[in-house]
Amino acid sequence: MEFIWTPWRYQYVATVDKKTDCVFCRLPSEGDDRNNLILLRARLNYIVMNLYPYSSGHIMVVPFHHEASLAALDAETTHEMIELAKHAQRVLEAEYHPHGFNIGWNLGKAAGAGVQEHNHLHIVPRWHGDANFVSVLGETRILPEDLHATYDKLVKPLHQPPWTSAIS
Repeated sequence: MEFIWTPWRYQYVATVDKKTDCVFCRLPSEGDDRNNLILLRARLNYIVMNLYPYSSGHIMVVPFHHEASLAALDAETTHEMIELAKHAQRVLEAEYHPHGFNIGWNLGKAAGAGVQEHNHLHIVPRWHGDANFVSVLGETRILPEDLHATYDKLVKPLHQPPWTSAIS
């Protein structure tokens, strides 16, 4: 296996105690949305970029309420999650023109959840051939865009209606 130096990941690995610190609870409480890659805050959920994206534009809808189970979330929270996902899909289509999307939840370790203790919905733009030989054989992802460039591209259109009035 080849190794690629990724120093930006060290800050996360070195500072987060995964046993006591929930990243999805901590990020919105810090109040630094650009550095924490929070694109939009709605009433019950927020949209945040994935720090380790599968592809450019990989974002997540995360409830403010700390809950692992989708079934345990109230209807108002899940309704807003889906409406935010629909809004995000429209914005990603306009900005990136992907060929498709993976949209969904990974609930629990066996399902591949990286953060098991806090429910979150992934929205991943996909393109024909984006899982090329480097990803498949080299176990390495190639992203053509810096995370903050992605942030700057998405933050303004995500704040356009219909979510302008829903932001608290």
